[in-house]
Amino acid sequence: MQFRQKALSKLQSPEELDVPVRFARPQGRIVLLVTVVVMVAAAVWSVTGTVSSKLDAPGVLTHGQGTYLLQSPVAGQVTEVLAKEGELLGADEPLVRVRTEAGVTAIRTVAPGRVTTVAAGIGSVVTAGADVALLERVRGPDDPLVATLYVPGAESEGVSEGDPVDLTVQSVSTQQYGVLRGTVESVGRSPRGAEQIASFVGDARLAEQFTRDGPPVAVRVRLEKSPGTESGLRWSVDGGPPFGLESSTTVSGAVRLDSQHPAEWLLP
Repeated sequence: MQFRQKALSKLQSPEELDVPVRFARPQGRIVLLVTVVVMVAAAVWSVTGTVSSKLDAPGVLTHGQGTYLLQSPVAGQVTEVLAKEGELLGADEPLVRVRTEAGVTAIRTVAPGRVTTVAAGIGSVVTAGADVALLERVRGPDDPLVATLYVPGAESEGVSEGDPVDLTVQSVSTQQYGVLRGTVESVGRSPRGAEQIASFVGDARLAEQFTRDGPPVAVRVRLEKSPGTESGLRWSVDGGPPFGLESSTTVSGAVRLDSQHPAEWLLP
């Protein structure tokens, strides 16, 4: 009964036509104004602002032409090792002598280079195709080091010549000496398989690591020089490490890609 009486009394009361209508409170207007300002600012920034990104990829320090693995073309016993690690040899120079059923023969280099590892020692028995030595393809003692990064094929399209690169060297403390500076010199045209990478770096295990997620593209990085450092290279920390770098040292590279306007992300 009480509910019915209230409803009837409301119907009998005159309409409040003279009371002004409030469309929005002052606080709501402020919120609306702030929202509009933020949206306009975001639209302007998406067109005029820029965002930079980085691409991380593993790699290794090498000389420009990489390395090659010298294998024995014959089977027999090693009687003499004619070269030492670190020695520069020309093409077709004898590296070891092997006694075979047909007599003593020399296993010779196939290209000029520096001997980095001699796998066959005096007295060891080698078979045809066995590893004898690993040589770096260098033309002289002053050939510069370069870094070769192996970037997943789908991500390599964003890498361009001239992009700056920060290299974390495995054998160098990043906290103490920082990162090595470099610049993209060239980007490979097609992905490389494990065998191709192994023949270049001279290490099948590294090749397996670099191809774990599929055939990558090789990106060559030129290391920036700095005569005032012990390594002769430029580091993010003045001076860098108190020693030089050697080839076959693994690195991790961060390629700083070209800046883009956020609006470009919406374009097909």
